[in-house]
Amino acid sequence: MAQQEHCDSRQNPKKATTSHLSREDFDGGPVSIDQIEKGLYLGNVTAATDKGSLQAHDITHILTVDSCPLPSHVLQISTLTNKYIQVSDVAKEDLLSHFDDCIEFIENSLLNNKRVLVHCYFGVSRSAAVVIAYIMRKYKISFSPAFERVKSKRRFVGPNPGFVQQLRLFYKMKWTIDIHHEQYKTYRLRLAADKVRKAKILPQSCMDLVKQDPGLIQTNPEPIVYRCKKCRRIVASKSNVITHKPVSPNQRPRECAKLDAYADEHTGVMIDEISDKLKENSLSSDRSSDVEMDYCKDVYFIEPLAWMDGILRQTNGKLHCPKCQSKLGSFSWTMGINCPCGTQVSPAFYLVPSKVELSRSVQNVQITV
Repeated sequence: MAQQEHCDSRQNPKKATTSHLSREDFDGGPVSIDQIEKGLYLGNVTAATDKGSLQAHDITHILTVDSCPLPSHVLQISTLTNKYIQVSDVAKEDLLSHFDDCIEFIENSLLNNKRVLVHCYFGVSRSAAVVIAYIMRKYKISFSPAFERVKSKRRFVGPNPGFVQQLRLFYKMKWTIDIHHEQYKTYRLRLAADKVRKAKILPQSCMDLVKQDPGLIQTNPEPIVYRCKKCRRIVASKSNVITHKPVSPNQRPRECAKLDAYADEHTGVMIDEISDKLKENSLSSDRSSDVEMDYCKDVYFIEPLAWMDGILRQTNGKLHCPKCQSKLGSFSWTMGINCPCGTQVSPAFYLVPSKVELSRSVQNVQITV
């Protein structure tokens, strides 16, 4: 029996097994297959299901990046090793989280002069994005030269705009998935926000986005933390902050009196008030060498944290200190927040600078609840 590996778009193999689509009838057009590099082929579903084409190119491994797995008559070929990634060809689909896994499969497939075919339905978007990611890592290059290299071998490749952005982020993360990279954090939060927008609650598959409470007992805590100004309870660590750069002055609206209607309703903080209080706030005067000076400090956007009441079952709401209940800020999975600097941040979990303060020293083990 042929070997088959499977991974769905949420990396939950057990759950995906019960929700498999099947493809016994299809019309992917004529066989279309191109060799990108020695042993590496990119093609459509017709090529992957045509035994003659597979034999002609001595294909031993098939990576399917599609909404449906290959039909049973292909999966039962004993000389083939198959891997299936369940992904739709839409811009908001998460293909990025599968790049490491796909690249590893391709690399292992090419060992000992084996040959691998990577395909989706037409061999244009999904499978092309995976092959481009492989080329990017192999040659340590950015998206554009990798795209041109693949396109020179298969002229009609064209990942959708969402996959292009994911490939560019893959390059920024040095050709791997860096869960600590700020842009990757933002990327995953946006994926979760789309699910919250539909389900009105945070799905179980996204619970890892909610980070542990930095105010609870810790060993080797971070040296730089943010505390509630009223009760001094730790509410965030520096690593929880998600920075952004302000919109350039000529791009900002001429008049912006409030964060926006939502933020005003939940925080009651005017932009002018924030600006005045920033001058007196210790956070605004922080000039540590490891903080980029061009990052906005008007409002402090952070990752969702375990102490934030309501973020698992509500789309938006207020953030209160878990100790003294002082209002520290707000959150919005779906509407986002207009920062006073002019940048739209969505989803958003933010602390108002006048409500928190910077602390540079933390004991090795502590309780702040």
